[in-house]
Amino acid sequence: MKLTFIGATHEVTGSCFLVETNSCKFLIDCGMKQGPNDYENVEIPVNPREIDFVLLTHAHIDHSGNLPALYAKGFQGNVYATEATCDLCDIMLRDSAHIQMFEAEWRNRKGKRAGKEEFVPAYTLEDALGILRNFVGCEYDEIKYLDQGIQVRFVDAGHLLGSASIEVWITEEKDGQVQTEKVVFSGDIGNLRQPLIKDPVYLDEADYVVMESTYGDRSHGERIDYVKALAQVIQSTFDRGGNVVIPSFAVGRTQEMLYFIRQIKEDGLVHGHDDFLVYVDSPLAVEATSIFGEHRLDCYDEDAQALINRGVNPIGFTGLKVSITAEDSRAINEMETPKVIISASGMCDAGRIKHHLKHNLWRRESTILFVGYQAVGTLGRALVEGATTVKLFGEEIHVQARIQVLAGVSGHADQTGLLKWAGSFRDNKPKKVFVVHGDDQVTTSFAKRLESELGYQAMAPFSGTVYDLAANQCIYEAQGIPAPKKTPVTAAAQKVNEVYARLLSMGQRLMVVIHKNEGGANKDLKKFANEIQKLCDKWERD
Repeated sequence: MKLTFIGATHEVTGSCFLVETNSCKFLIDCGMKQGPNDYENVEIPVNPREIDFVLLTHAHIDHSGNLPALYAKGFQGNVYATEATCDLCDIMLRDSAHIQMFEAEWRNRKGKRAGKEEFVPAYTLEDALGILRNFVGCEYDEIKYLDQGIQVRFVDAGHLLGSASIEVWITEEKDGQVQTEKVVFSGDIGNLRQPLIKDPVYLDEADYVVMESTYGDRSHGERIDYVKALAQVIQSTFDRGGNVVIPSFAVGRTQEMLYFIRQIKEDGLVHGHDDFLVYVDSPLAVEATSIFGEHRLDCYDEDAQALINRGVNPIGFTGLKVSITAEDSRAINEMETPKVIISASGMCDAGRIKHHLKHNLWRRESTILFVGYQAVGTLGRALVEGATTVKLFGEEIHVQARIQVLAGVSGHADQTGLLKWAGSFRDNKPKKVFVVHGDDQVTTSFAKRLESELGYQAMAPFSGTVYDLAANQCIYEAQGIPAPKKTPVTAAAQKVNEVYARLLSMGQRLMVVIHKNEGGANKDLKKFANEIQKLCDKWERD
């Protein structure tokens, strides 16, 4: 009965834990590392073919993103998750696979000229589709028997549509004695009173707890009236004749913004701009919004259910437009009427949002409204910290738009919320609490708070630590191995990357123009093809 810590140890992303019993081996989460990489993660210490199944807390890529890679290495078992998580993973893992393949293609084009070996993507679309066929949906609060001596139950974690904390009961016989240990994996614990989804469920009994600590050292502050604050931003921006551009994560945050805007429209909080338009410019966000609607009966909270009972779509309203194609996206900025543009990515480091920033950052009348965390090193962070100029697609843009932040919007519980969740076990104190999914110092300090304030035995394990759950003792306590630091990208290299990105964009535009000319006169098409041929002959390089 061993628990091995693989990822999200002294780091926020890459969640992955291995449990080994007498009868089976299984993972809880198999996430991808994202953002800063402070410590090396150990490899999963068993052959993927030997892993019987995976339990998945929720769909975010830092919890699910390496599942296709696990499949590519031979894993053939089931992935158990809530129904909503299964549906979100269907779009998110396919999207992640496209990103992996695009990056590999880009790197190989550069590497081939430099004589470098071929770069192999972490996984392909075929791998993503393969693992998705193995997903098995589970209902909240239903006890499932997955293997000899293994029972699990998913309870609502209140973090994202379909997110769950997972209770795992492990029963083994040793030396004639039957022993059962209950382990709770918190997943990501949600913030209270989030729109649409329910508050997290508080469990009161466990032998062991593996809990996240993302905001274990800070408070979200006093909760503001998000609807009123957002309405004020829209009103003042529209009165100036500008656009409100909202960089937003496609899954979760976008749907929250739609929920707020629906209420703004219903209550008439924006004056003089009746039936203003709101564009969701992200194919992934559009698909995710549809999935939210499909799970309104099993995942929505009481307020959202009350709207549905009135015949109201909580995230739909008059004036809502969706943008799927690149042509749809470009058309948004050709309209002079003030509007709200919600687009990904949430930190402005990729995706269509960069095009909207290019068209609005220089406009004094527009507002760029940030509604989520901006990591160090991202374009979003630079703008929030007061950058006066930025480069987009090789072009220097002077920042004159208003840069604002809707503070406190978070899908994660803060330190007060985390302590409340952990405190629910106080009457039946666990033997050990393992603090994970937090920055280096945060995991350590939050473990100490659990000991001093709640009287728990707590530790913040590094990747590779192995714990014997039956004996309640650490078999091997790993030490953190710092990840090698990347060589800083020079200004010249950064410029080359931006120029190449612009070239790729022009290639995509060329394909759009080609498709538009379908059915044209043969004489014109022949002339067009000859011009492209000459261009290719001129620039083709071995």
